[in-house]
Amino acid sequence: MCGYPPCGIAGEAMKRTAFQLQPVLELRRTQERAAAVAAAAAAQAAADADRRASDYETALATSEFPRSLRSTDFVMVMTLLRTAATDASAARALATASAEQAELVREQWTAAAQRTKGMERLKERHQQVLATAEAAAEERAADDLVTGRAGRKAADDDVAEEVPWTA
Repeated sequence: MCGYPPCGIAGEAMKRTAFQLQPVLELRRTQERAAAVAAAAAAQAAADADRRASDYETALATSEFPRSLRSTDFVMVMTLLRTAATDASAARALATASAEQAELVREQWTAAAQRTKGMERLKERHQQVLATAEAAAEERAADDLVTGRAGRKAADDDVAEEVPWTA
């Protein structure tokens, strides 16, 4: 039925069987906690990268071009603006990549949480099976006491008919 012996000898207390996968459950919980920390760190890194990209873009958009420049200064300003635009573009690409990485790490965390939840459900079912088996053993023991079979010897078990307990 469930693979666990319900009870040894009548009247003997039922032994609680330990959840055999408890070390695996603890490992899964540890993995979930580690994944949660990694997800938080990845989300923070993505937010920082997005902030830096926004700062670069804001600085580039608010930069003013001087009205009168010599030709060499004009070339230098244009080169600096081009470099700033390239830096802003690279920062935005990094922010996008960081956000994608954070999403992947969050998905790993979700998967770890699902594996942990599955193990916890398995443990709950194990505990329910044990409780059901224990209740059945207690009911059998009570029935044995009521019918008078608990005190009989093994030789009396061969008798096909029960002896009434009243005279």
